[in-house]
Amino acid sequence: MPLSEQEQRLLEEMERSLYQNDADFVATVNPNRGRTNYRILVIGVLVGVAGIATLVAGVIVNQPLIGILGFAVMFAGVLLIFAPPRKGSAPAPSARPTPTKSSGGSSSFMSNLNDRWDKRQDGRE
Repeated sequence: MPLSEQEQRLLEEMERSLYQNDADFVATVNPNRGRTNYRILVIGVLVGVAGIATLVAGVIVNQPLIGILGFAVMFAGVLLIFAPPRKGSAPAPSARPTPTKSSGGSSSFMSNLNDRWDKRQDGRE
């Protein structure tokens, strides 16, 4: 269900406020959150499949060392798939859109939200 125009504006204003007020939190959040590196994903899957094959081969030939090696290779493949991107591959923080100061500032934004919350609470009681 898509957001209405008012909800989209409110969400954008909240995001701008977050960028302005909590830069440390924004810096720790992964900037590539929605982007998938398919090359690393495919390599990780291939390494994982090779690890599974090595593990099965170790069981078939009854060699625990080969099975352990296969498990380690499989685990490395899974780590490749789920590991966060390296610092060098992430875009620079300046690549993020610069937040623009909304009219009234972020304190009025929060006070507006608090006022709306109070009005809702008063209506229910």
